[in-house]
Amino acid sequence: MSQPNGSQPSATVAVVPHDPAWASAFRAAAEPIAAALAPELVAIHHAGSTSIPGIKAKPTIDILIEARQIDAIDAHDGAMSELGYAPRGELGIAGRRYFTKTSDMARTHNVHVFQTGHPEIERMLNLRDYLRAHPDAAEAYSRLKEQLARQFPGDIESYTLGKSEFIEAIVVKARAWREERTYSSL
Repeated sequence: MSQPNGSQPSATVAVVPHDPAWASAFRAAAEPIAAALAPELVAIHHAGSTSIPGIKAKPTIDILIEARQIDAIDAHDGAMSELGYAPRGELGIAGRRYFTKTSDMARTHNVHVFQTGHPEIERMLNLRDYLRAHPDAAEAYSRLKEQLARQFPGDIESYTLGKSEFIEAIVVKARAWREERTYSSL
């Protein structure tokens, strides 16, 4: 059964303590992905929980890519497949191209590609940056994820849905925080 967020069901939902090696794993993945998606690549970002120091996360590296033309990304499915990333299309988010990579039956990487200007880019980066800058909010998110993993150990859909209200509240705060920072720097 396919899940709404594009994950496949797994035996367990496990969040683990933050691993500083996740930053290196992102960098190691970013270089060949950048080459595979050239010349469409505008920017590549480490996103998701593994990009937030100190919080627990599922050990899956989320990579956010800004592209010049989203439709042109489809021509790079073969190059991404050669790197081990399965093309998944939009998979529930209009204007996205989504790729996943697994190793030993476990998801290791999610690649989210959006055309520059897509609102999901700002949303993902604001959330990441807000949690990096607000340790109390990051810790609350970490605790929630741990609780949900215990509550729904074999149900990724319920785990993901359980995070949505918290994430949406943080997204609102993050947008206001980003606008305030931008305004104050003018």
